[in-house]
Order: sequence, then structure tokens, then C-alpha cells
Amino acid sequence: QVDIVESGGGLAQPGESLTLSCAVSVSFSDIYAMGWYRKYPGRQRELVATIESGGQITMGESVKERFTISRERTTVRLQMNNLKPEDTAAYYCNLDRYEGAGGSRRVDYWGEGRLVIVSS
Repeated sequence: QVDIVESGGGLAQPGESLTLSCAVSVSFSDIYAMGWYRKYPGRQRELVATIESGGQITMGESVKERFTISRERTTVRLQMNNLKPEDTAAYYCNLDRYEGAGGSRRVDYWGEGRLVIVSS
């Protein structure tokens, strides 16, 4: 059983900031990467930002100048600055976890999602 607890998000005006946090109930050593994806109605989830246990960060093109991702052990935080109306979406925490004998495979887990609404 993997528990993913998301918090943060909500309503902001254009130019304001919001934070999303995600905590997972797995061992730090079992984590390959954690991150955030977002989904617009009728579209597939898209990458916002991920951070691997080795420290490598991948940012979505539309947010890389405005958002920052950080991780402390089993918690990942997404700082969203200078929010734009097009950032309005459901944001999902992702856990990419090693499983199986010797961590031979990786499995994705998803949080339930947090809504971010950017509107004046």
C-alpha cells in the first residue's frame, strides 16, 4: 500500500504564487523520482516537473522559468510563481518507485490531484 498525500494549490490571481506539496509513504531508497503533472479537461496529463533521487530535474517547457521543484526525502514541493490563467488545471503528484527483486522494475503511482485555478 502506497499512500500519497497532496496539499496546497487553490485559487490565485495572475502573477501570484502558490505551492503544492506531496508526501509519500515509501522508503527514501525505493524512490526513483517524484514530481508533478497536470491535466486539462479532455487532454492527457502533461509534465510539469520531476526530480530524480540523484538530483536531476526535468521541467515542462511552459513553466521552467516560473516554477521550481524541490525534494526532501519523501516529500516533493512545487513552488509556482508568476501564475498565468493557462496554469489552471488539475495537478497530480507522481511517484516513480523501484519495486521487485533488487528494484528490478519501476512502477508509477499517482495522487488524487489538486486543483489550481488562476483567474482575476
